[in-house]
Amino acid sequence: MKSDPLLYYKTKADIDAYRKKPVREKLTWLEAQMEFFYKAMPEKAKRIRERLLS
Repeated sequence: MKSDPLLYYKTKADIDAYRKKPVREKLTWLEAQMEFFYKAMPEKAKRIRERLLS
């Protein structure tokens, strides 16, 4: 079963709105995303990630 790749599009208006946000807000959002991905990550991937970061 072949599926289409996941595509992610943003309009110029979306990009402009993001650029206008304060840096602190962008960093807070990024931190929340990284925490989510880490929690969802398989244990094996976490071990590999920790080895790469140390």
